[in-house]
Amino acid sequence: MILPSPFVVNRAGRYDPFMTLRPLFVTQLYEASLAADKGFEAFNAELHDTCQMIAADDRAGQAWARDNGYRGYTSYASLDDLPRRASIFADLKKKLDKHAAAFAADLNFELGGGKLMMDSLWINILKPGGAHSGHIHPHSVLSGTVYVATPPGSSALKLEDPRLQLMMAAPPRRTDAPDIQKAFVYVAPQAGTVLMWESWLRHEVPANAAKGERMSISFNYAWR
Repeated sequence: MILPSPFVVNRAGRYDPFMTLRPLFVTQLYEASLAADKGFEAFNAELHDTCQMIAADDRAGQAWARDNGYRGYTSYASLDDLPRRASIFADLKKKLDKHAAAFAADLNFELGGGKLMMDSLWINILKPGGAHSGHIHPHSVLSGTVYVATPPGSSALKLEDPRLQLMMAAPPRRTDAPDIQKAFVYVAPQAGTVLMWESWLRHEVPANAAKGERMSISFNYAWR
């Protein structure tokens, strides 16, 4: 937010003449929801049941999760054909394509002769106590997650200021600092929530404190 010039109110409530503040290089988080879509409850229930069915049958994914300390299940390293495997994922892809296009427009991407294409879609089921450590999504432009089940106590998504490694001598921020000035921002999703960000943004999922499973479907878009 750019406050009116030439007078700006500082934290002490005083007017400072000839001083302005303007945010630069802002990191955008896209937030939307499928919950208002017609037939959402039936759609989400089918997503939930299909994810559970695939998780039960995907021995390679179960083995990957076990070998890599993932408390729960993910199809990240085992299945790359979910939209072809079940029509509900193809329907989900159509919905997400529209959101990705809207986000790309808001980011003022100049795509030239190319376009953004979903190149991966995978299931995540976190058991109580499960977490996903900080990471980025290389070789992608946009990444995100749509949430299927978020029982009470489910982990928020934790987003990290991409400049954090440059703040060697910076003091900590005030606890009441706005999100734009925090080192970490936590976003608590609900069933149907769609979150999307540029793929270089580091993020993580803290330990799931819910008594039930936290279920989500993540995705990447590439520029081709």
